[in-house]
Amino acid sequence: MTTPLALFLMGPTASGKTALALELAQHLPVEIISVDSAMVYRGMDIGTSKPSAVELASVPHHLIDIRDPSEPYSAAAFVEDALQCLQDITERGKIPLLVGGTMLYFRALQQGLSPLPPANPAIREALLTEANVIGWPALHQRLSAIDPESGKRIHPHDSQRIQRALEIYAVSQKPMSAFFKAHEEESAKQPTSRGIKDYQIGTFALMPSDRAVLHDNIEKRFDQMLAAGLVGELQRLYERGDLLPTLPSLRSVGYRQVWQYLEGECTLAEMRLKAIAATRQLAKRQITWLRSWSHLIRLQNTHLASVKTVLNCVSLREFE
Repeated sequence: MTTPLALFLMGPTASGKTALALELAQHLPVEIISVDSAMVYRGMDIGTSKPSAVELASVPHHLIDIRDPSEPYSAAAFVEDALQCLQDITERGKIPLLVGGTMLYFRALQQGLSPLPPANPAIREALLTEANVIGWPALHQRLSAIDPESGKRIHPHDSQRIQRALEIYAVSQKPMSAFFKAHEEESAKQPTSRGIKDYQIGTFALMPSDRAVLHDNIEKRFDQMLAAGLVGELQRLYERGDLLPTLPSLRSVGYRQVWQYLEGECTLAEMRLKAIAATRQLAKRQITWLRSWSHLIRLQNTHLASVKTVLNCVSLREFE
C-alpha cells in the first residue's frame, strides 16, 4: 500500500497561509488541520484572522473553536488531537493539510515533546509578580545569564517563554536548553513521533523575501482587525469577569495589547503600535524557526507559483 501523505504549510503571520490553503483545496482532496494556538479558542475570531464562515464551509477544517478561552491548550493536547485528525482524514481517503504558524506545535507533532518539568503555579505567580516590578527584559537578562542558548532564542519581551524558561530552571536547576538538547539527541535515533512516522510528509513554507513587505502586511492586517471590531471582540471577553490576562488565550499577540488598553494601561494609538511591533517580533521568531527546519520547500512569493510548486511536488511525491 502507498504510504499516506500529509502536507505541512507553515509561514510567518500575515504571509498568506490561509489563502494558499484554500486555493490548494480547489485542486487537492484535502481537509485542513489548523496549527494555531489561538484559533482553538471560541469567541476569538477577528484577532486570530480565523477563516470566515464561508471559508470554513468550503473545505472541512479541524482544531478550530475547540476550547473556551478559560481553558489552556498545550502542545501535548495538540499532538493528541492532530494525530486523531490525521487518522480520520486518511481513512476518509483525503489528504491532511496542516496549516499554521505555531512552530512549536509542528515540531511537537513531528519530533515529539521534550520531557520538560511540569508547570509550577507558585513559581509562575512569583515570577509574574517580580516581572510587574522590574519588567520582563530584566528577567530576560537573568535568563541569559543562566541559560545563554535560551536567552538568544527568546525575545526580551516574550513574557510567556521567559517565564517558562525561568520556571524550569527554578524547578530542576537545569537550563531549558539542556532538556531540548537531550531530546534532540534522542530524536536523532528515532526522528519522528509515534503516529506521524506512518506518513510521508511534504513540508512547505511561505518565506517572504522582502521583510518590509511583510511588515506592511502586518500593519495593514491589524488595522483591518481594528476596523472589523477587534476591541469590541475583546471587550466581550473582558466583561465576562472570569478571564485573566495571564491565560494562554489572552497572551496571544494582539489580544494581550488590547487587554492592556481595556485596563487603561495605554491609549488606543499606543495599543496599535505595541500590537504591530509585537506581531512583527512574532514573525521574526517564526522565520528563525523555519530557517532551521530540515527538508523544507520554500514557496515563491507569488500565489500562482506557490500553488504550482505544491501541486507538482504532490504529483511526483518529491519533498526533499
